[in-house]
Amino acid sequence: MIAIDPAQQSDKDNYKLLIGSIIPRPIAFVTTLSEEGVLNAAPFSFFTIVTVNPPMVAISVQRKQGERKDTARNAIATGELVVHIASESYVEQLNATAANLPPDESEVMLAGLTPVASSRISVPGVAEASIRMEAVLEQAIPLGGTAEQPAADLLIARIVQFHIEEPLYENGRIDPHGLRPVSRLAGNDYAKLGELFTVERPV
Repeated sequence: MIAIDPAQQSDKDNYKLLIGSIIPRPIAFVTTLSEEGVLNAAPFSFFTIVTVNPPMVAISVQRKQGERKDTARNAIATGELVVHIASESYVEQLNATAANLPPDESEVMLAGLTPVASSRISVPGVAEASIRMEAVLEQAIPLGGTAEQPAADLLIARIVQFHIEEPLYENGRIDPHGLRPVSRLAGNDYAKLGELFTVERPV
């Protein structure tokens, strides 16, 4: 085994080890509204479930030289966001939203995605996603870096409304084959769902 002390190498080198080791990572495609009314969107693979009572998810939004990204800034300002599940059907458009645009330009418009009104919050989602979740911001926790310049904002969002395409939903469960989710690897690489197998959990 190669032993590596993260304190003895750069953030970039630690980043490469993390994103190359922790794979595949689900992708949250997040829309937010700026205070000026611009619909921003971006994909995040530092994403997971937090709790089911109530349903909550967490998205870690890395800062750039200590500055909050549009998604974190907007979610904190308005208290609302929409989390979409990334899938093969719109992965090219999703990838396009990772472009570094100024806050007054909409990544949704750039990628040619279709805004769709939410039912419980003011932030629109996008019609191309087969699963979207309207959410309110429960907590935003600055993490890493220094007290003066954190490295990331951990957004903990409470789901207030699910929207699921009808063919994917059966008896309260989601059809993974129909969803066709995509996940992030390292670099420019993504992964499809792949082969499924079952292992019975111990009683």
